[in-house]
Amino acid sequence: MNFRTFVRVFSYSQMLPVLESGEETLVGGQAVVEGVMMRAPHSYCVAVRRPDGQIVTEEMAVPRMSEKYRIFKLPVFRGVGTLFQAMSLGMKALRFSAQAALVEEGPDAKPISSWAMGANALLSVGFFIFMYKFIPLWLATKLAHAYPALSGQIALNGIDGLIRMVIFISFLLLLSRAKDIRRVFEYHGAEHKVVFNFESGKAVNVENAQKFQTWHPRCGTSFLLVVMVLSTLIYMLVPIHGFAAKMLFRVAMLPVVAGLSYELIRFAAKSPGIGMRLLTAPGLWLQRITTKPPSDDQAEVAIHALDRAMALETQQGGELVIA
Repeated sequence: MNFRTFVRVFSYSQMLPVLESGEETLVGGQAVVEGVMMRAPHSYCVAVRRPDGQIVTEEMAVPRMSEKYRIFKLPVFRGVGTLFQAMSLGMKALRFSAQAALVEEGPDAKPISSWAMGANALLSVGFFIFMYKFIPLWLATKLAHAYPALSGQIALNGIDGLIRMVIFISFLLLLSRAKDIRRVFEYHGAEHKVVFNFESGKAVNVENAQKFQTWHPRCGTSFLLVVMVLSTLIYMLVPIHGFAAKMLFRVAMLPVVAGLSYELIRFAAKSPGIGMRLLTAPGLWLQRITTKPPSDDQAEVAIHALDRAMALETQQGGELVIA
């Protein structure tokens, strides 16, 4: 992988939490480089359109984490397990799609190695912690020193959460201006339209899929907003003193907050009403940034991925649970 490709893959990997739908029992997917990954409960398929127009796929059976390890059947733990598997599959799909769509053709083209993707993943995690944990806390602490009225437990962590939100939205707006990322957001819209089409019970085809909207309540964008709000509330309630201790607490609480957020969204989804609307409304609004109307060709790729995933699911006798 050359440096330019590494940087492009790194940019795409920053979008994985935004582009991924994390519920393990539902049909859902993720946008990748020039393609879409679709998942059924026990199967996976990523379809990518190559520069020559051909659609290539990678598919495999994927047992759910709760079926492999009993601990992931428990509340909070099931969210952590599901999200870990979703991110792992997301990196795998990203590697395949980048290999198919980004790597230059020719005898000198080299495959994207596991170590390069591993380095990319580690760099992405470090970037996430620096961008959304260190910088907001550092800026909030500086403001508290300058304005003592902001140094209280609730005020400081409230400012920290507000800065985190501003950074997140600004980062999305900045990336959305890049041509490559806009293409990914178009495939994100295609994935949502095709999932909506499938859930409607109508025949899944390009014409029907294009009638649906591009924003979906099970999107990773909505999940990330819940994570940010919930983490801010937890930081407000738990008294931790000292910058280093606060940073360590924030990093250590990442899986806990993710698991609790998963349970909150799961509960709200099963209890439709004002609570569900309040939880999903900000995420649906933000998806105006992270999803764009797809072309028919892009919708075709998403349908191809879903068809292959469903065919593999049928071969395994998997039970489909549709929202």
